[in-house]
Amino acid sequence: AMTASPLLQTSGAVPGDGPDTGVAAHYGDPLREQRLLTEGLGVVDLSHRGVVTVTGPDRLSWLHSLTSQQLVDLPPRTSTETLVLTPKGHVEHALHVVDDGETTWLTVEPGTAPALAAWLDSMRFMLRVEVADVSDDYAVLGEGVAREGAEGEPPTWLDPWPRLAGDSALYGPAPEAHPGRERRWREVIVPVADLPSAVGDRELVGTWAAEALRIAAWRPRLGAETDHRTIAHELDWLRTAVHLHKGCYRGQETIARVHNLGRPPRRLAFLHLDGSGHTLPDVGADVLLGDKVVGRVTSRARHHEDGPIALAVLKRNTDDAADLLVTPDVAAAQTVIVPR
Repeated sequence: AMTASPLLQTSGAVPGDGPDTGVAAHYGDPLREQRLLTEGLGVVDLSHRGVVTVTGPDRLSWLHSLTSQQLVDLPPRTSTETLVLTPKGHVEHALHVVDDGETTWLTVEPGTAPALAAWLDSMRFMLRVEVADVSDDYAVLGEGVAREGAEGEPPTWLDPWPRLAGDSALYGPAPEAHPGRERRWREVIVPVADLPSAVGDRELVGTWAAEALRIAAWRPRLGAETDHRTIAHELDWLRTAVHLHKGCYRGQETIARVHNLGRPPRRLAFLHLDGSGHTLPDVGADVLLGDKVVGRVTSRARHHEDGPIALAVLKRNTDDAADLLVTPDVAAAQTVIVPR
């Protein structure tokens, strides 16, 4: 079970639910908290995220052989992102990766660390690597800051989104034209005991604010935008998480085949929702074109400038100029992310 963060004792903290159970959704003013985050001032309690370490001299080449990203020779304190795929190429785990020169630190979605650590452990064979799920001992803090950690600082993962990470492919717009280019985001890994001192006198910001900025940046999240049959192309996730010309790894055939032969079966879209009602649609709500279900809402939020927004995964051939309806009755204008 998810243990609640000690920071939930903070005055005004309102507990989150769903994937963000165990930390605060907000501290009383989510829209103001978004502005703090964009200004680089607030700090988000992400101590529900899993933390897995991999140590030993073979750690990077070994992780490279198992996952979608180029990890051999990853320089210390350089952040990247990699995916664990099923044999059929579906997205199973998303790893935020930073190596400090001795340890590779992975932060992962809440609740996924035990399964990831167990799978990695089963793949060790004769190599000099050790895997540990250290989620109980380490916590993650999110910050709206665009700087890698320096020597002597805690392990820090700087989100590469939406830049093209090396030898990959874009399905959505070029980085300089991408709405995610304005979003600065990093994750700092600190011992749980040091949480209060790591926050210091900065203002705490809830996950609602972080999620609103993520959605506005079209940034996919495992467990939200993904289901059991998601392939990375559908979410424009190749740009930061997949190297197209590395050696063999589990699921690689699907990555190559879909990239070389055409289009994925579904596509991520951004929705501006009609804000005249006062409630947001549910995650998982059907998206309709006429009376036909063409997709589902995967994440939604109220943005401090854009109002109600959402990400949705749609059937590929859905008319990309059509106005859509989100159940029960919310009009939605779509912006294409992954083209049909």
